[in-house]
Amino acid sequence: MKTKGIKRVNVITLGCSKNLVDSESLMLQLESNGFRVAHDSNKPAEIVIINTCGFINDAKKESIETILQYEDLRNKNKIEKLFVFGCLSERYKENLEKEIPLVDKYFGVYDLKDLIESIGGHFKVELVGERSLTTPKHYAYLKISEGCDRTCSFCAIPLIKGKHQSRPIEDLVREAEFLIRKGVKEIILIAQDLSYYGIDIYKEPKLSELIDKLSDLKGLKWLRLHYTFPAKFPKDVIDVMKVKPNICKYMDIPVQHISDKILSNMRRGITKKQTYELIEYFRKEIPEMVLRTTLLVGHPGETDEDFNELVEFVRFAKFERLGVFTYSEEENTYSAINFKDDIPFSIKQSRMDEIMDIQREISNGLNVNKIGKSFKVIIDRKEGDYYVGRTEFDSLDVDNEVIVKSEKKNLRLGNFYNVKIKSADDFDLIGEIE
Repeated sequence: MKTKGIKRVNVITLGCSKNLVDSESLMLQLESNGFRVAHDSNKPAEIVIINTCGFINDAKKESIETILQYEDLRNKNKIEKLFVFGCLSERYKENLEKEIPLVDKYFGVYDLKDLIESIGGHFKVELVGERSLTTPKHYAYLKISEGCDRTCSFCAIPLIKGKHQSRPIEDLVREAEFLIRKGVKEIILIAQDLSYYGIDIYKEPKLSELIDKLSDLKGLKWLRLHYTFPAKFPKDVIDVMKVKPNICKYMDIPVQHISDKILSNMRRGITKKQTYELIEYFRKEIPEMVLRTTLLVGHPGETDEDFNELVEFVRFAKFERLGVFTYSEEENTYSAINFKDDIPFSIKQSRMDEIMDIQREISNGLNVNKIGKSFKVIIDRKEGDYYVGRTEFDSLDVDNEVIVKSEKKNLRLGNFYNVKIKSADDFDLIGEIE
């Protein structure tokens, strides 16, 4: 039974899209128990549940600040119950209980059932795989696995979420069908490592089979892949992408570095030569495919020579989309235990800035070459007199956008339009409806 007098719940989500999926699953469970549920709301609620991130220092800081903000409201009796779950409380539960005691209870990343029962609800097994979507109705994320079996030296995810756990193909197809019935046109596959999908339960990589089955679902217009791992990349995925038009010609593959020494220190399981060969393979097999990557600069031991190798690689690969992080020491990781964080923050920052300056030039050149061409664009939102959308070569929040001014037509959010590009800047395209 639901606690008497408590009806409204505000779910606060911090961190990545994988956390968002967890919050959406929680929200549907709560709604099915009679609670009135809001997401990231400023309106009053008797219960607040914070889904935390504990991946890097900035994320941990944001999570702690958010908990303290709501602990203050709890102390002033402006909310009745405060619960915290997710990555931060999975990793630091005992510390948090001591330092922020007014939180009613802390839960880990896999404690959804216990959390629901703690606020007087009943966990409904029949709702597993269904969610209350917080995204605009035309796109949604589909989490295909949890945890990670990689041993990257700088990453705390395996310490937080444990070993890789793939979800069965039939469960994922069923959830995708649920999303499509809700009006979703674009499904974005997410996991800590898509490349590893299936190995734990099928004893071989199964990402290609999964995307093949998902792409056959009626009503699915775009299927996008996020977070693939470069080492032993399952190349049969490319074979499927070639023949399935609704699989976006887009690959998110964080290479992190190119220096053999740094790759070894990072325990990435791949060499400089293999990385170059993989990029060339992608370019050869699907020339129109857009590549997104993430780089990590300032890892312990990174010399000027190592960094210059990375600069040379960025200029060679000409990634259409690229992000850079500076190294942040995470306790109990291999790097934290075995290496001294010996590079000053100012050098890390200057290296990041240099890479992004190069990327800005690359992106600008690629965008200018699109002027005069037409692209299929999905409209995500309206801002003033402009509509904002994306091509199949751009994902949410992290990539380029297409700015469309339409004085004569009212465009429908979530619909596709042919847009002719009229101008471009470093990271955006400006066009008009044909």
